[in-house]
Amino acid sequence: MSAIAVLDIGKTNVKLSVTDADGSVRETLTTPNTVRPAPPYRHHDVIALEAWLLDALADLARRHAIEAIVPIGHGSAGVLVDDAGPVMPMIDYEDEPPAAVTALYRQLAGDYRTRGSPVMLGASHIARQMLWLQTGWPDTFARARHFLGLPQYWAWRLSGVAASEASVLGAQSHLWSVREGRFAPIVAARRWEHLLPPLAPAWAALGPVRAEIAARTGLSPTTRVLCGAHDSTVNFYRYQAAGLSGITVVSTGTWIVALSDAADLDALDEARGMTCNADPAGRPLAGVLCMGGREFFLVAGEQPAGALGDADVAARLIERRTLPLPFFGEDDGLLPGRAGRGAILGPPPADAAERRALALIATALLTDLLLDALGRTGRVVLDGSFAGDPLYPALVAALRPGGDVTFNRARDGVAAGAALLAGHTARTAPAPLALDRPAPLDIPSLGDYRARWHDLIASDTRNS
Repeated sequence: MSAIAVLDIGKTNVKLSVTDADGSVRETLTTPNTVRPAPPYRHHDVIALEAWLLDALADLARRHAIEAIVPIGHGSAGVLVDDAGPVMPMIDYEDEPPAAVTALYRQLAGDYRTRGSPVMLGASHIARQMLWLQTGWPDTFARARHFLGLPQYWAWRLSGVAASEASVLGAQSHLWSVREGRFAPIVAARRWEHLLPPLAPAWAALGPVRAEIAARTGLSPTTRVLCGAHDSTVNFYRYQAAGLSGITVVSTGTWIVALSDAADLDALDEARGMTCNADPAGRPLAGVLCMGGREFFLVAGEQPAGALGDADVAARLIERRTLPLPFFGEDDGLLPGRAGRGAILGPPPADAAERRALALIATALLTDLLLDALGRTGRVVLDGSFAGDPLYPALVAALRPGGDVTFNRARDGVAAGAALLAGHTARTAPAPLALDRPAPLDIPSLGDYRARWHDLIASDTRNS
């Protein structure tokens, strides 16, 4: 039976999964997405990663008849290339550009409606990375052929065909005005048009795999390489492929990203870090995000393998008013001014079980806050790594009584959505999908606990 290979480039890890056409994962290989120090800046080692990828494809091709490869990745990375390969290393988006670049970027980036997101920390925006490269290494920048978003870089390496794609450009790149469906003014102002290839749909086959890669890996020379897309948007597409609309999908991992086709785009708030993303068809999606996964790990600390949250432990923490105030990390787009001000108020967690439960409470409170920011949410679907712990969806549902909260037990939503892209043009019926309802939680003081958390955050914000 033929299979789909999904290359998922995350900030921390890279996964290569083999799936069935319906998105069921057969096998996954992983490797760290290594960050190298400067010079010239902190960067990811795409050369080493390519060697791993080709070896991994060869390994998987011995066991699976791979008929298509779908690259996906986060939206804060791209690679400057000539015809042969990268001409500059891929910037680690958490690195900080020089102050002069940051100041110039703020002059050039345009207004919030055009950008589709606030100006975030570090080098989070592809446009900001391009400006950094253009001003810091002008001769190298001048001889480059393309600047490719992360999924499209790998599609190009595998197929030899360069393309741009709407969901990647719409993921806080600041290169694309999603509502107007055109490049943002910074592109013309900096004369970048020639570096950004024509758009192709996420599901488009850019070509077969390059002959030399087929020979090295044992892949069929007819293996299709798809254009690929933004990871959280691909997760949203999974539900679109199942025929759902009027929904908000909350993808959980290092980032908690809520994307919605139910929310009011005119209610997006720059001060809360809200975004206007694009689905794979280029249509606008309201979005809001925070680094909730990093908060989880900073609160939870080391955990036993396979640990799950305990509802009774969570209830005990809530009853005794142990409150996790954000943010322990440096991202504060959702709550400006709270970066690095994370604190645990009340009796501290006594052991690993209490730390895990408190970390899930913190994550659920942030998810609830994200959903409040969107306003209209329609059905809420919780997805990703945290949805695999039943306490997380149960807490979110309990924090939103009367809301329509569901969750997906399958933890491979991004891989499934990517695999479904491979069948987009041939699909004649909705893709299968199974959603669950969270178990009810009986914690009488949860409402007061939530209100106290909000009051403390509001008070801190006023006094900061």
